[in-house]
Amino acid sequence: MPTAREIMTPDVTCVGENETLAAAAKKMADLDVGSLPICGEDNRLKGMLTDRDVVVKAVAAGRDPADCQASEFAQGKPVTIGADDDAAEILRTMSSHKVRRLPVIDGHDLVGMVALADVARALPDSRVGDLMDALTTP
Repeated sequence: MPTAREIMTPDVTCVGENETLAAAAKKMADLDVGSLPICGEDNRLKGMLTDRDVVVKAVAAGRDPADCQASEFAQGKPVTIGADDDAAEILRTMSSHKVRRLPVIDGHDLVGMVALADVARALPDSRVGDLMDALTTP
């Protein structure tokens, strides 16, 4: 079974914890992604920021994305996967936490991202189907 390191997308772009939501939204648009990891000055993962966070938690709440820092939206400890964890662990983690993207950590360093699309390309359809069922059921 492949490992996270083998199926991940490497070279992930982070939004800095002190960057604004406006800057984060620009990065998301430029990269055509719906989420970015939030990284601290120490280069450690602080959380995840989604396009939904920008819209629902900031814009819809009447806040100006140019005046909000990404760190305000790094809630709790992010769900991650180890670089050498196998695909079975990726499936378990995604299913149990109902997440579609997992930051890949090697020691304390962010080394990549495993998205649902990466899993779909790397694993048999039946395993992906089970994951989709887990992600879409309440």
